[in-house]
Amino acid sequence: MKVIGICGGSGSGKTTLLNRLAEYYTEYNPSVFSMDNYYKPIEEQSIDTNGKVNFDLPSALNKELLVKDLKRLVGGKSIEVFEYQFNAGNNRNVLITIEPSPLLIVEGLFIFEYEEVLELLDFSIFVDVDPAIQLDRRIYRDQESRGYSRAEIMYQWDNHVTPCYNSFLAPHETKADFIYHNDSRAENDFLRLTGVLEPMLPK
Repeated sequence: MKVIGICGGSGSGKTTLLNRLAEYYTEYNPSVFSMDNYYKPIEEQSIDTNGKVNFDLPSALNKELLVKDLKRLVGGKSIEVFEYQFNAGNNRNVLITIEPSPLLIVEGLFIFEYEEVLELLDFSIFVDVDPAIQLDRRIYRDQESRGYSRAEIMYQWDNHVTPCYNSFLAPHETKADFIYHNDSRAENDFLRLTGVLEPMLPK
């Protein structure tokens, strides 16, 4: 099994890149491990000084369970996890089974912040994009699918998302094996990326 990790800020295009890689390497039937599935219940999340829940901290995830499940999957065993759905209570989330495969793609904000996760990766990717593009994507997503007002989105961006990126993502960018520029260079970068990955994968 080869384990590829994808990290990047909110709205950077991590999931889009993941889906494209999974489609490109469909012959391996890639397994996908999303760190989003390990968010703690809202009552266990940190509250900022204004009484707002902050989901953009490493402590927002159940790290112990995440690492345990990932190690099990890397070890060739299947896992069961509740698929994360925003604003859904635990009784509404769907229990999914993830089977091991020759190619495992791990996606999340804290791939580099969690040393136990980083140690399991064979190859790591950092998705880089202009912050203005990230913000536009987040505004669209959170208004359309999450029902947030623009004021709520901007509050989170300024007080949670940006500090999270500066503290827990940006300092680790140099650790990545590959920087994927999700802009006008994206197509060329994808071709370069697959060229680098090709020799690593089973024949």
